[in-house]
Amino acid sequence: MKTIFLRTAFLSLAVFSISFSLLAQGNTPDARLSGKLSDLSGYGVGNVKITAQLDNSTTSNVRPAASAPDGSYLLILPPGRYHIHFQHPSFVPRDFVLDLAPAETRSLDLRLEIQRVSENVVVTANAQPLEIEHTPAPVDLIGRQEIDQRQAVSLPDLLSTQTGISLARTGTIGGLTTIFLDGGNSSFTKVLIDGTPVNLPGGDVDYSNLTLDNVDKVEIVHGAESALYGSDAMSGVIQIVSHQGSTRIPEFNVFGEGGSFSSARGGAQVSGLLGRFDYSAAASYFHTDGQGINDAFLNRSFAGNLGYNFSDSNQLRLSVRSNSSFAGTPGQTLLFPADSSAFYNLQQLSANLTWNFQTGGHWSHHFSGMESRYFSISGFPPFGNFPNQANRAGGLAQSTYSFRGGAVTAGYQYEVENASGHAYRNNQGGFLDARWSPISRLTLSAGGRAEANTSFGTRVVPRAGAVLALRYAKGFLGDTRARFAYGQGIEEPTALESFDTDPCSPGNPNLRPQRSHTFNIGVDQYFDSDRFRVSATYFANEFRDLITSVLGTQAGCPFGSVTFLNTDLSRARGVNFSATARLAHWLSLNGNYSFDDTRVLKSSTAGTGFQEPGDHLLRRPVNSGNIWLNATFRRFNFNLAGYFTGVRSDSDFDGLGFTRNPGYARFDLATSYNFGRGISFYGRVTNLLDKQYQEAIGFPALGRDFRLGMNYRFTGRN
Repeated sequence: MKTIFLRTAFLSLAVFSISFSLLAQGNTPDARLSGKLSDLSGYGVGNVKITAQLDNSTTSNVRPAASAPDGSYLLILPPGRYHIHFQHPSFVPRDFVLDLAPAETRSLDLRLEIQRVSENVVVTANAQPLEIEHTPAPVDLIGRQEIDQRQAVSLPDLLSTQTGISLARTGTIGGLTTIFLDGGNSSFTKVLIDGTPVNLPGGDVDYSNLTLDNVDKVEIVHGAESALYGSDAMSGVIQIVSHQGSTRIPEFNVFGEGGSFSSARGGAQVSGLLGRFDYSAAASYFHTDGQGINDAFLNRSFAGNLGYNFSDSNQLRLSVRSNSSFAGTPGQTLLFPADSSAFYNLQQLSANLTWNFQTGGHWSHHFSGMESRYFSISGFPPFGNFPNQANRAGGLAQSTYSFRGGAVTAGYQYEVENASGHAYRNNQGGFLDARWSPISRLTLSAGGRAEANTSFGTRVVPRAGAVLALRYAKGFLGDTRARFAYGQGIEEPTALESFDTDPCSPGNPNLRPQRSHTFNIGVDQYFDSDRFRVSATYFANEFRDLITSVLGTQAGCPFGSVTFLNTDLSRARGVNFSATARLAHWLSLNGNYSFDDTRVLKSSTAGTGFQEPGDHLLRRPVNSGNIWLNATFRRFNFNLAGYFTGVRSDSDFDGLGFTRNPGYARFDLATSYNFGRGISFYGRVTNLLDKQYQEAIGFPALGRDFRLGMNYRFTGRN
């Protein structure tokens, strides 16, 4: 009996010991990982998605979390080796591998670097990339998804649908193409490609052959920005941001299409990562016979973007973009017979080499060298060929000190300009730009630039702005933000206006810079947990010391003489409205409307009937807008866009008396179907209803144009 009792007691003790051991193992104290996520200014970053995955475990064991509005986070995890991933659409992702012991408490604070190619980040409106909600100037961002859904091929077609922009194209495809932003002249918008200015010295940009190959984002900043960018940024800045490779297994895309007017287009893009080296390159070819006599157009494009990361805070990047086109130019065929032999050959090249690095926890630095080249030949047989060439080359150096709630940037820029006719000019400028958030709801900014120019000497231009979050809320009535921005702009004279050696139109070395004062006041209102957004911005722009050519008489000049003087004055006032709505997870609706009341205030042509004081400025409609609907259902995508433009003041410039260009409405359709395995079929129709209209008097716009194509995309992976 005693033996049985001892055996029973021993067995019970063994079972108890094993059970206690198993229970102890099951109740091993968890580890705690906490910290704060902040930007370079020290402010907390909320809604960062944090995932923790045990080493060699399945995705079902991933532990998700998110940072609080102040950037703090807490993860309670069983002990083990974890892969920790931090993800936010506006910041560069961060990854860590951590070994967490039982009951360990560890702190991990991170300062997140802004993601330049994010659709929530503005690169152009500030000295440093900044989230759009903290940017005072009105900004429109067009991301890669929208470009793909609309199947946009060229930059002017994409820009023509944006608030405050009107497009003027002297021809169908390939004709001289310019834009007007918020009432400013076509030369008042500075255009940058990855930081490189591509305007002609003191002049326009010809958008006719600028394609969207290898482009991730287009930014449009409204208002004068000469405090940051010097000459040309009179009414706004447009920047093209190139794609960056981001996948270890390369991403590859190839397409081909054809359609009406004997059009054919093809191209390819490849991007990826090789260790610390990232690469992205694209090339395309396009040809069309056009819709009439001598209306053919040929365009070849190449774009590359290469980067090397010495470390997370030290990067070197080179971007190059080349566009070469040849177009027949039949002229104003609505007024005169087509010219069967005239042509326009255009080549544009830009390059930028940039070095970004940080020293310590507060200092970041940016150095870049840049160059853009322009060459064109306008041929008018039998009168001859008329070449025009120009290039801009220079460097930029800036340093930013970031502190809690703000940052201060100081920079210096030097540029050399050359143009036809032995025109040569040096520009240099020093600038300061500061941003400060005394409270989380308020962001203040201010800056200024001293610009020294060979032609007009030294000028100082300031800017200032503020963003105030009036309301933070969810539900039907969501966040409300108010914005204010003021800026002054300058623009140097063109090479012709300063350096022309023709005795009948001599350049004037004493010309002052053209100047602008711009005000923008706006409100952004969100509804239904950010599913709907409505924005309204009032702008008031004044343009002073405008350079014009004053006609006169001079011996030896049978057609009269021309003198360039700073005589004219004009203004533009109006409102830009925009709205976005996510009606369902597969359906979105976007629209905008612009009221742009431009006026001539003072003109050298007063009394001639052309651009009299009180007249609207040429080719800038008072009313314009667009609306586009996008639906994605399973493998099918459908995109319908409509544009309308009111009556515009214009001129035939031939003395025929045409001064009014009627308004029009146009609709475009784009669809695609994904067959799987990377293969998709797509089609689009521009000018769906075959509307007859003209963007410039005498030049007919392209009629109904349809394209069908196939696309193969291999999606890269990490």
